[in-house]
Amino acid sequence: MKDTNSTKLKLRKATIRDVKEIHALVNKFAKKDDMLPRSLNEIYENIRDYNVCVDEGKIVAAAALHVLWEDLAEVRSIAVARNYQSLGAGMKLLKCCLREAKTLGVKRVFALTYQPEFFKKYGFEDIDKNDLPHKIWGDCLKCPKFPDCSEMAVIINIDL
Repeated sequence: MKDTNSTKLKLRKATIRDVKEIHALVNKFAKKDDMLPRSLNEIYENIRDYNVCVDEGKIVAAAALHVLWEDLAEVRSIAVARNYQSLGAGMKLLKCCLREAKTLGVKRVFALTYQPEFFKKYGFEDIDKNDLPHKIWGDCLKCPKFPDCSEMAVIINIDL
């Protein structure tokens, strides 16, 4: 395991130069069915949604906050390189997404995840996917796992 800690990790907004590294990181987990894949095109189109954690110039974690409606956003693609897990990178990114949602005035943030316990540590609660607005299903319809998806839905209310 790399000798590091979360204080050495630098959190910043992603840039165009980061897209290929984000793509590789996310899809490494997607190949193991730990998360959904993201295409290069999708990451380029949504680069403003992404934040990254960097160690010595290398992206070691990424996450996105995608606004869907006036009161609803989704945390997407939290991916942390294996040797950086349990060092706080995922927590930093999730908290960053929640701060950003609050700044934007978004009242509710949800995630579709295979790791609901991670989100529950930070105040998210289970929600039935069917209770989420139909707007979110646009992405689901494009997913190769639809309609047999086993992701769990979790949600948190943001105090504005």
